[in-house]
Amino acid sequence: MIARRRLGSISLDLTELGYGCAAIGGMYRPITRPEAEAAVSAAWEVGIRYFDTAPAYGAGFAERLLGDFLRGHSSEDYVLSTKVGKLLRPSLSAPSGVMPFEVEFDYSYDGIMRSYEFSLARLGLAKVHLLFVDDLEPATLGFANYRQHFPKFLDSGMRALEELRSAGDIAAFGLGVSDVGACIDVMHRVKLDCLLLNGRYTLLDRTAGTRVLGMCRRSGTPLIVGSLFNGGILSQDDTETEDTMSYAALARRIASDAGVDIATAAVQFPLRDPLVVSAIFGSTRTQRITAAAAGLADHISESVWGQFTSSAAN
Repeated sequence: MIARRRLGSISLDLTELGYGCAAIGGMYRPITRPEAEAAVSAAWEVGIRYFDTAPAYGAGFAERLLGDFLRGHSSEDYVLSTKVGKLLRPSLSAPSGVMPFEVEFDYSYDGIMRSYEFSLARLGLAKVHLLFVDDLEPATLGFANYRQHFPKFLDSGMRALEELRSAGDIAAFGLGVSDVGACIDVMHRVKLDCLLLNGRYTLLDRTAGTRVLGMCRRSGTPLIVGSLFNGGILSQDDTETEDTMSYAALARRIASDAGVDIATAAVQFPLRDPLVVSAIFGSTRTQRITAAAAGLADHISESVWGQFTSSAAN
């Protein structure tokens, strides 16, 4: 079984490898329901017990499918997170064969409460353990819209999350973003239970750096890391002038010379820091899910980790 780590002072134990549901929502390629069901089942079979989803993944499809699967298991056996800040509105212009909804951003008290209730309905579950405020960042919203939504979240959205936690409806809440600046903005102003940072503390991208990690350590905020493969860059064989693409080619060479599987290194890297509670991996290919879980036990020497780190710094 996959080891678990405690979410700071919260009474939740997450498996070191979590399953992210963006892929089963069709974010990267079209996917059939049988494929999605097989992927979630494979994640459970290898011992993953932390699942992260969101309303925007497949416009509700990922939540529906994941809920259908988890209803067959006790809520004591897994940890589930979903996201708030995006409401799904009916869309008459949606193409056939997909969920007919479009996203509306709302980080206010009412928006977060509705998002939470709608997610429970789509999941068909009575409980969600963790809520993450989804994409409250300039990179997603645009700077002007970010300046409008951010104060609404501080003024009333935080109150909604605190009420849900106080009532025992959720165990914890945090921020789920890819923007390091947004992490700093929020963490300077409010106390989060945890932080979900996508693609910024990975083998290829160390943008989180000492500032965000330092803030997390000082405030006792545990970290969950998503987008371990930075959008699939590691699976590409060409090199680009862009920094992460250039380093991806170098990282592949380091791994190849050392006889190390590069995907295994990508999964293990964030977990080397005790601040990180779980690394979220998402795939619809069952063999990749199995390999990712098995790779947790593979040994990578400190000298190889040193090569990855020194190369990333240059």
